[in-house]
Amino acid sequence: MDQLVSVGESVETYVESTRSSLNETAAGLSVRLLGQLAIARDGEPVKLPSSRKLRALLAYLALAPHPVSRSRLCELLWDVPNDPRGELRWCLSKLRGALDEPGLHRIETEGDTVALRLADTSVDAVEAAAAAAEGIDTLGLERLRRLAQLFAGDLLDGLELDRSPHFTSWLTAQRRRFSSCHVAVLEHIIGLLPQGADDAGPYLDQWLELAPFDGRAHVALLENLARRGQIGAGEEHLATAAELFRSEELDVAPLREAWQEIRARHSGATPCARSIPFTATQAPIAPLQADTAATRRASLAVMPFAENAGAGGFRGGLADGLTHDIITRLAKLRDFFVIARGSVFALAEKNIAPEDAGRRLNVDYVATGSVRSLPGKVMVSVELVEVRTARIVWAETFEHKPDGIFVVLDDIGNSIVSSIAAEIATVERNRAMLKAPNSLNAWEAYHRGLWHMYRFTRQENELAQQFFNDALKLDPTFARAMPGFPSPIGRMPSSVGAIAITRRHWPSKPPVTAFWSMTAIRRHTGRWDAPCGCAASRTTL
Repeated sequence: MDQLVSVGESVETYVESTRSSLNETAAGLSVRLLGQLAIARDGEPVKLPSSRKLRALLAYLALAPHPVSRSRLCELLWDVPNDPRGELRWCLSKLRGALDEPGLHRIETEGDTVALRLADTSVDAVEAAAAAAEGIDTLGLERLRRLAQLFAGDLLDGLELDRSPHFTSWLTAQRRRFSSCHVAVLEHIIGLLPQGADDAGPYLDQWLELAPFDGRAHVALLENLARRGQIGAGEEHLATAAELFRSEELDVAPLREAWQEIRARHSGATPCARSIPFTATQAPIAPLQADTAATRRASLAVMPFAENAGAGGFRGGLADGLTHDIITRLAKLRDFFVIARGSVFALAEKNIAPEDAGRRLNVDYVATGSVRSLPGKVMVSVELVEVRTARIVWAETFEHKPDGIFVVLDDIGNSIVSSIAAEIATVERNRAMLKAPNSLNAWEAYHRGLWHMYRFTRQENELAQQFFNDALKLDPTFARAMPGFPSPIGRMPSSVGAIAITRRHWPSKPPVTAFWSMTAIRRHTGRWDAPCGCAASRTTL
């Protein structure tokens, strides 16, 4: 443990600021967290004590969304009863000396809480997190280039704390979060660069280094090599990638098929017996697995929850049971494709990060969580992340009295399943609204129809019917969008869209009571997989 109180000004050192991500010529205060921590004021390095825990405290406060209690900070960084509050006061006093200016106090304490006010300060990790929240896929090329320059390394690169399991758990999660953000930035830069751009190579290099099992990165490289006529280099890279995939027992067939398609499209290119890969110009990224079906449902992987994550992050018991229950219930909904339990647990056994697992499984969303058993309550934290943009779509913490494992599984499991289903449906519907109507597949046309249906007017229902009919034309087997098909007695159709567009059953307006009588039971009880017989028995369409 760092001896914070015993050290003083004699151990103060200048923090290195050699990375380009810290703008040494910028006016004001700049803090670099992505890479080795560094602080500069008006381009000049700022002195900091050599204490690792002081640096850890600075990073935690900078990324905290709200003020943090002193007891939480002591629990996070100190594991022995050696006056942790006194050491915390010492750290805060040194941070005030480094960050505060005349008339401007950036360390704020109110009651038992501590906050770091950096509204006028440039913090690379905060800027990257804000961009991810805004949506990486909505940013322009120049903004993405600037973001890519911020990633000079891992968050707090080289900083590790012994005997601080809570901080280690937080730091691991944050490093994974920013690594996923970096990958998303690189992928979208490659997608936006014009064909023939000479600077695609370095971005491809970084993408493959960060995500060596991401099939999209390999396909992007192969496409670029083929466009430059470097077929030999493409064959060499494919062989290397195949060996890498086989070492992790991953299927390399989709990558081989993508390369065959790429070669066929560039059959006129002059083969190059040997050339250096990763330096090709940009070309459109071909999907790793082309979705030939008109219907493409959203896909989700629920990674095994961690039990008592703050004390080591081990799995088992309630956490595994809750994960299995959530996967089963989500699969029953049939609203989206859910990865099987065996696949996600196998990746977790190899200590694959959730975001990396999502890219390996080629899914749209990854759900992660942790279970903490505290005196008198059980807390379950859940996070839903969009894989390609690293954006946190939804996050929530559920609390329950420890009335029994089955009660906890049932109540919290229902809440998690209903929330995940609703959030994914909202994201998919919003995505469909941004696309041109003539470019929608069956799944997107269905969600576009739902958006119009939920507006509950005659005109909007007519538009909804058009989109549902378009979905059926694209995929006649897509029963979810089928209007007016008969349902068994005592059970409503699985799709609310099917109810909304059976216009022959109402003269001038949709049966709003029918919609709510069915969905109220599902939403308010959390049982989205439950039969809807009670709704059907009370509604006449």
